[in-house]
Formats: sequence, structure tokens, C-alpha cells
Amino acid sequence: MASSGEILKHLVEHPPKSPSRWPISYNFLVPNIKGLEAFFRARNGSTPSGAKADATASFRDTQSSDLVNQGIASMHGQEQPSCHATPAAFTEISVFTAATESFARANMNCTISESLERFKPIIALAKARNIRVRGYVSVALGCPYEGISVSPSKVAEVTTNLLEMGVDEVSIADTTGMGQKPRVLELFKMLSSFGIATKDLALHFHDTYGQALVNILLGLEYGIRTFDSSVGGLGGCPYAKGATGNVATEDLVYMLHSLGAKTGVDLEEMSKVGAWISDELGRPNDSRTGKAISSKLLASRVREDSLE
Repeated sequence: MASSGEILKHLVEHPPKSPSRWPISYNFLVPNIKGLEAFFRARNGSTPSGAKADATASFRDTQSSDLVNQGIASMHGQEQPSCHATPAAFTEISVFTAATESFARANMNCTISESLERFKPIIALAKARNIRVRGYVSVALGCPYEGISVSPSKVAEVTTNLLEMGVDEVSIADTTGMGQKPRVLELFKMLSSFGIATKDLALHFHDTYGQALVNILLGLEYGIRTFDSSVGGLGGCPYAKGATGNVATEDLVYMLHSLGAKTGVDLEEMSKVGAWISDELGRPNDSRTGKAISSKLLASRVREDSLE
């Protein structure tokens, strides 16, 4: 967290261009008001009351839900119209809470209700400044402290509270990767009974037990169109021992393309990024698709070299 402001400041000053019709979104985790002030300083060079607070350099505030958040991509199952040939990037903030009290205390050092109270002034100020806010409900399908018996009604209740506060979208997170089809469907049924629209939801599956793509497919059938992923399957959770990273972006994109979805993602280029970052971090590449494509690219280069 200590370098988040530096990273955002660099992105504001040197924004990369998006090659697709969708803008790049940079998501800034805000645990409290001090975190929001840090966000404004990094983005605008001032606190919310500063004279430069409305300046966004080449970034802009928007309500788009097409996200690429620090390597986590939200894939939409249909093409979206574009008003700009090269859409500008923008920043948004995120707030995290949990579906169990044990995880909330371990991760945030407070109860679920206390975390929601902390978010109220953050969300109010962000909305007043037209900044998009994303909420997360962690351990929605399994908790490292309370096991798989996470209450679907609690997940729906917390999600409803976040939406009523003004959050634009809530990502339901299977932080431990314990989610299985029967419980995923039970959770969808509960969310629906609370009147929560699929357009207000995203899904965030870790692939600890190899069920992430299965559960994402269930989400697609339910009507959700936003899914979090990470290139090369990076990630994990320090409070969920043994949990692996998010579902690999390469694997998710491959599946979506096989279903006829248009994501705007160049799978070959994405696989190159996954291979590169895995090497840089000295860790295995956890994307099956990424490794398969990398192997094909390597074999193609070897054949070309042999013909020269």
C-alpha cells in the first residue's frame, strides 16, 4: 500500500494509451478518509479541498464499468459502443468489506458494520466529486476462519448496504476459491431475492480448487457480465492461507472468446505479458492458456530460425 500513491501519480503524469475502444481504469483502494485524501493528492496533487482538486490531467471521471484495474480485467460479454477512437483512462476508488465477522476483524480490524460506517463519508465525498466507487464483499463463498458455511443472506445484505450507500458496482469475491456450483447458485438466488440487479454486480473468483471458470460460466448464465481476473493468475490473500490468485485473465479471455464474446483483448499479447511478469517475479505462470500460447510462439520462432 505504501507505493500505491506513487504508482497512481506516475500513471496520471504518464498515462498509457488504450489500444481498444474501452478505457483503462485505475482502481485505488481506500480504507478510510485518510486513504481518500492520499488518492486526491496522488491524482491531483492536492487534498479534496485544494484548488487543483477538479483537475484530472488526461484522466477523466466517468461511470464506465469496463475495467482494467491494476492487472485485473473486467470482461464484458458483448461489444460496447465507443464515442472515442482512443478513450481516456480514468481513476476510481474501491472499498473492501467481508461476509464474515472473523475475516473482517483479521483483514480490517473492525466488524462488518463498523467497516460500512467508515465507508459512508468516503462514498459520499467520492460521489459528490463524480468519482466512480467499486465495493467488494470478500469471502462470499468460503472463509479461512469460518469455513464454507458463509451465509448467502449476509452476502446479499452487505451488498445491498453498499449499493444503497451509492457504490456503483459490487464485486462478490470468492477470496478462498471454495465456491462450488450448488452454493454459487444458492448465492445467486439469494441476491435475486434481495432485488439486486445483475448490472450492479461483478464476480471475483480465485482459482484455488480449479473452479473459477466453472463459476464464471454460472455467472454468465445468471446474467452477470463483469468478471475480475489477473494476468498469469497473480494474486492471493495473506489472510487466506493456501488461496491462489485470481482466475488467470488469459484463461478467462480464452473461454469467453470460445463462447463468441468480444472482449477487445488480444490474447496472444496478453499471454506475452503473463509470461513476462511471471519471469520478472520469479514465479510460475499459473495460466494454462498463457503457457500453451507461449509454447506455440516459442515453437514458431524456432521453426523460423531453422529456415534462415
